[in-house]
Amino acid sequence: MIGHLRIKSPWSQLALFLGLMGGGFVLASLSMALVITSRGLPMAGLNQLDWSQPNVLSTMKLVQALSSIIIFMLPALAFALIVFRGRPFYFLGLRPPVKAPMYGLAMLCILVSMPFVFWLGELNQLVNLPDWMVKLENETNRQMAQLLKASGPADIAVNVLVIALLPALCEEICFRGVLQRIIINICRNPWVGIIVTSALFSALHLQFQGFLPRMFLGMILGALYWYSGSLWTSILAHFINNAVQVVAVSYAPQYMDKNPSMPLLAALASGVLVMVILWVYRSFSTITYSKVYEYETLHSGNEFLA
Repeated sequence: MIGHLRIKSPWSQLALFLGLMGGGFVLASLSMALVITSRGLPMAGLNQLDWSQPNVLSTMKLVQALSSIIIFMLPALAFALIVFRGRPFYFLGLRPPVKAPMYGLAMLCILVSMPFVFWLGELNQLVNLPDWMVKLENETNRQMAQLLKASGPADIAVNVLVIALLPALCEEICFRGVLQRIIINICRNPWVGIIVTSALFSALHLQFQGFLPRMFLGMILGALYWYSGSLWTSILAHFINNAVQVVAVSYAPQYMDKNPSMPLLAALASGVLVMVILWVYRSFSTITYSKVYEYETLHSGNEFLA
């Protein structure tokens, strides 16, 4: 398997991927403009649209789905096809984990992390942010609240698909499958790479009042991928996190822009449980830095090339 990389330098890989993501943003903007205008909606004054109209809501959900696919998934798939000589999806991380119990541990880890995540959200909201950040986030929350409005189980199912499943799949392929692998290679340290990628993952959501909880979730997702060698574990955990929030907000919309109050003791217990689960998770792992990155010394026993 020596020579499976067409582009060996991680810095060159990063430059390529950033260029592909930039192209994704441009393509997404053009595609979304085409969809919006083809559905008879004005490009100017989108903030003033009447979201109670079925045509507006369905159009914006389609735009949301397209943005996830074009901005995050397509650049990652293009990167894999360009960089890897063969088996691009395998090297992207779309392979089974080293141990089957890792699926269950991934689900458990993300569920028990929620009290700590909520507490981090409360802590984050104590930080004084510039007015432009607050206004941007308030507008984003307002639009998301409109997208999440549901009149029945069918609407909730569509929301789970568009706002939970698609972003989980596309963002994990992008941030963990490509960006985290590149950053770890640059830093030559898995946890430094996981933390840096998680910070970028959180910042690119442009929701700074939720920066800390989203970064913490990114660290969990990054660890799940690193130790399992499989994106499916982090995709599953990411989907469960999103789906729980989508369903919860459908029935309790007051939590769209604020966190449930979380006692400190519950948050600390949650954080400890996350560390215990990740320790067990790591004990199943056979992943090492050399197996993933030291391609010049690869042999048939290496299973986790990247």
